[in-house]
Amino acid sequence: MRPLINLIFICSITVGFCFSGCNPQTDQSQNPVVKTSSGTISGSISDSIFAFKGIPYAKAERFMPPQEPDSWSGVRECTEFGPVAKQVVSWIEDSVMDEKDLFNLNVWTQGLSDGKKRPVMVWLHGGGFHVGSSNDPMTYGKALAKKGDVVFVSVNHRLNILGFLDLSATDEKYAQSANVGMLDIVKALEWVNKNIENFGGNPSDVTILGESGGGGKVGTLMCMPAADGLFHKAIIQSGTLLNVMTKEQSQALGLAVLENLGISPDEVEKLDTVSYLNLVNAGNEAIQKISGPRKPGSATMFGFAPSADGVVLLQQPFSPGFADISNDIPLMMGTTLNELMRTAYGEKDLTMEQAKERLEKIYGDKTDQYIELFAKAYPDYSPQDLLSIDTVFRPFTIRTADARASKESAPFYAYFLAWKSPVDSASRGSFHGLDIPLAFNNVDLRPDWTGNSEEAWELADKMSSAWLNFAKTGNPNVEGQLPEWEPYKVENGATMYFDNECRIVNNHDRELMDFIKAQ
Repeated sequence: MRPLINLIFICSITVGFCFSGCNPQTDQSQNPVVKTSSGTISGSISDSIFAFKGIPYAKAERFMPPQEPDSWSGVRECTEFGPVAKQVVSWIEDSVMDEKDLFNLNVWTQGLSDGKKRPVMVWLHGGGFHVGSSNDPMTYGKALAKKGDVVFVSVNHRLNILGFLDLSATDEKYAQSANVGMLDIVKALEWVNKNIENFGGNPSDVTILGESGGGGKVGTLMCMPAADGLFHKAIIQSGTLLNVMTKEQSQALGLAVLENLGISPDEVEKLDTVSYLNLVNAGNEAIQKISGPRKPGSATMFGFAPSADGVVLLQQPFSPGFADISNDIPLMMGTTLNELMRTAYGEKDLTMEQAKERLEKIYGDKTDQYIELFAKAYPDYSPQDLLSIDTVFRPFTIRTADARASKESAPFYAYFLAWKSPVDSASRGSFHGLDIPLAFNNVDLRPDWTGNSEEAWELADKMSSAWLNFAKTGNPNVEGQLPEWEPYKVENGATMYFDNECRIVNNHDRELMDFIKAQ
C-alpha cells in the first residue's frame, strides 16, 4: 500500500458496507471500514462526519485513457489526502505530486449504508486545465455534508500536458489522448455510480460543480457522451472562458511538441521516457511558436485543454451553449463582481475625476456613456467600482445564459456575487473564487479572503443553503432566507444578487456588458 501523504496548502486564483448489526465495522483504531469495488478501505470520523481521503478510482499509462484501479486485499487506510497531479506551481511541494498515484478522490458523509439515499455533490477543482488540486482546505466537503446531509466528493485528475497532449495524428492507440484528463473525471463519476450508495449516497442524484477551470470542466462534461447519465444537475461558478481547441489545432500542437523533443511521429513511444519537466518545456515552446503568449484578460484558451473531436467531446462548452445531450440537466451558473480584474479598491482616496481620466484611455469620448450605463447597473457605485468591474467572465456568462435559457428544457438559475471582501489585505472586492468558501460554508477556512465576521457567516449560510437546495431538488430557493428566485429567461434576466442584502435583479448589467463588448 502506498505511503500516506500529508497535504495542507492554500490554492490561489476547487460498495457494500460491512455490518455488525446496524453499525459499520471499524478497524482496531475504531475508524469506519467500507468495502469498495476495488477493496476495503478505512476512513476517519470527526464531528459526526465520516471522511475517506485518497481513495483510488483509476490507473493509467501516459497519454492513455484511465482503467480500473488495481484491487487490494486487507484494509487500505484512506485517512490522508492522496497525491495530486504533476504541475509546475510554487504552492505545492514536488513530494506530494505523482504521475501514477494521482487518480484518487475524497468522500465526506454523515451516514454509511444507513438506508438513506443522500444527494451527491462532486466537486471539480479550479486552476484551468493546468494546475490545482481537490485537496485545498477551503473546498473540504465536511461543512456541506454536515449542514445539508449530502455526500460530498472531490477529485484529483491529470492536468496540463499529461492530461491533454494530442498524439492522435501519430497512432490510433492515442485516439483519446487529447482528452484523457477529462476521461479521468468520467472514470471518477463511474466510481461514484458504482460505490457511492454504500457511503450513504444516491448514484441517481449526482450534482457536478466547479469554479473557474472547475466550472469549465463541468461545462465540458455536459458535452461528453461518456458522462451522459452519470450526473443529473450542474453548477458552474465563474467558468465560462472559451476553450478554442479543435482536433486540428490539438493535433498540430502535439506534433510540434514531438518536433521540439526531436522525436519523429513513428517513434512516439519515446515520450514515455521523457521527464515531466522536459515535456512541459517542449509544450510551452510549442504553444509559444503556434499562438504566442496568452494575453492577460483574454477570454479564450489555447493550449493543453480538452479538444473537440466530435467523439469524446462533441463541442466546446460556452460556444455559446452546451451539447444537446445535456438539455435536461438543471443548471445554476454565475460570476462575481470583479473576478480577476486588477481592482482600484486599495486606492481609498480615488476621486471621480481621477477615475474618469483613466476610463478615457479605454473608452475615449464614450466615457460618459460608460459611466451612465454603469450607474444604471450599480446605482450605489464608487469611483473604484468604475475601474474594477469584470469584463471577461461576465459577457460570456450572459451569452451562455441566454443560449441555455432558450432551450427551455430544464430549469436554469443565474447568480451574481457582489459582496466585497472586508479583508484589507485582499483589496480585490468580490474577486475570483470568493464564492467558494461562501458556498461551501467554509468561511473559517479562508478568513484571509472572507474575514470571520457575522456578515460573512450570514452570507455563507444563505449561499450554502442555495447550493444544497439546488443539489437536492434542482431549485436553489431558500424560503425565509432569500427572495423568491425564479428561473432565468432571456426576457427577464432573473439573477440572484448576493450581497449583505440579497435581491433579484433583472438584466441589471446587460446594457453595460453589451457596451463593453462593442468597444
